[in-house]
Amino acid sequence: MFELTQEEFHNLRSQIVTSSWGGQRYLPFVFTEHGVLQLANVIRSQRARKMSIQIIEIFVKMRKVLTGTLNIRLEIEDIKKKLDTHDKNIELMFSYLDELIEKHENQRPRKQIGYKRQNEKQT
Repeated sequence: MFELTQEEFHNLRSQIVTSSWGGQRYLPFVFTEHGVLQLANVIRSQRARKMSIQIIEIFVKMRKVLTGTLNIRLEIEDIKKKLDTHDKNIELMFSYLDELIEKHENQRPRKQIGYKRQNEKQT
């Protein structure tokens, strides 16, 4: 069991659409998954035990979803890094090509060497 921070409480309030003018003077305390499990062992009511078990099952499902989305996020970040690297490499390749084109344009024309054909009709 732990107390929410002001930011967590603000996020929780905005998600469950409670009024902002309520009589809340202190930050609420919440249970962790282990706290709910301990509570289920202490409570004597059958209904409270069932609710605690359902809450634990929800915690388990949330953990699965979060780890699944975490893996997806990590893969997306990896792809983004690769794309950034590819973009930089492509830019570098184009700059090299520009340099080669400039060198080629600035070169004086070469004198042809080798066998030169003469016209068949010579005067």
